[in-house]
Amino acid sequence: MSHLFAFDYHNPTRIVFGPDSFAQLPALLPAEARVLLLYGGGSIKKNGVYDGIRAALAGRDVVEFGGVEANPTLATLNLAVDLVRREKIGFILGVGGGSVSDGAKYVACAALYDGDGWDIVIGKHQPQQALPVGVVLTLPATGSESNAGSVVTNTATQDKRAFFVPPARPRFAVLNPTVMASLPVRQLENGIVDAFVHVCEQYLTYPVGALVQDGYAEAVMKALVRLAETFDRHAEPDWQQNLMWAANQALCGIIGVGVPQDWATHRIAVELTALWGIDHGRTLAIIQPALLRELIEYKREKLEQFGREVFGLSAPSAEDAIAAMEAFYRSVNMPLHLRDAGINEADAADRVLAGLRAHGKMTLGGHAGIDEVKTERIVRGACG
Repeated sequence: MSHLFAFDYHNPTRIVFGPDSFAQLPALLPAEARVLLLYGGGSIKKNGVYDGIRAALAGRDVVEFGGVEANPTLATLNLAVDLVRREKIGFILGVGGGSVSDGAKYVACAALYDGDGWDIVIGKHQPQQALPVGVVLTLPATGSESNAGSVVTNTATQDKRAFFVPPARPRFAVLNPTVMASLPVRQLENGIVDAFVHVCEQYLTYPVGALVQDGYAEAVMKALVRLAETFDRHAEPDWQQNLMWAANQALCGIIGVGVPQDWATHRIAVELTALWGIDHGRTLAIIQPALLRELIEYKREKLEQFGREVFGLSAPSAEDAIAAMEAFYRSVNMPLHLRDAGINEADAADRVLAGLRAHGKMTLGGHAGIDEVKTERIVRGACG
């Protein structure tokens, strides 16, 4: 199929990568700015990261806000917004994984907006300015540390939304792989799969002759498969640095320039987190196989390429490629159906479909023309 590339790519996030990267913080932060140190549930105070950050920020005017959830909520982030306004914060430094990065972007925009911050999330207000943001990454998975995307949950309405705020794209991201030493195995498993599906959403569509984009996507996916195969080495520095970099590259924007994308797996999967609090990486593994089987004829050529280039299969069918992907997910203990995640409610699929309808996501379109009928079959296949 003939396809001419057209894109405008600019990623101004400075990446400072390596075991000594914390030492670069003083030079990265504006000298006179009051800094909000935004973080999650407090694990950084147990693993030495907090102490390292505070030492690097010695002499700086720092205000702290902790308690950002694994799926950041509007209510919690709005408390941070209030603090930013009261304390006249000039720079937001998020220390954590994707959720803290996402939260920092929301806070950076909402602090300069007089209306309801949820307007930003639902696209009613498009921010043209934001406080500057920097990120110290502690959990590789989402790539949020160097993109403009964010995800926030409104618990009152059980609505989890992804949105984009270019003015809040992090000015810098400090990636120190040594911080991964204390991460639970489950979070590393989630990180592998989260990053892998990010690449899939930019790759598993249809062939357009994008040799560089395809090759780069396949390289990142092969790296993630290799990390799963060598998971017993997850405490080793070289394993850790490869996961941290692969997760960043999976969603920094470069893989998807100028090519068709399909984010339907993510758009459906967020409902599982909103309803039951299931880890994001695990929701993707639940939804994706059912989605690929429903849309297999639309994605057959790319799935066959996926099987050959990523999993090394000889003359694979699309069905073979999906099976190889499922085996990969099982190797890192992912659920492949909602019941595998411990959710056995008889009306589970109906609840997911009700959420999708309420949030306007039953007709997802895309190259496969996902309509309500297809969406219902995907959900019932994964959750029924």
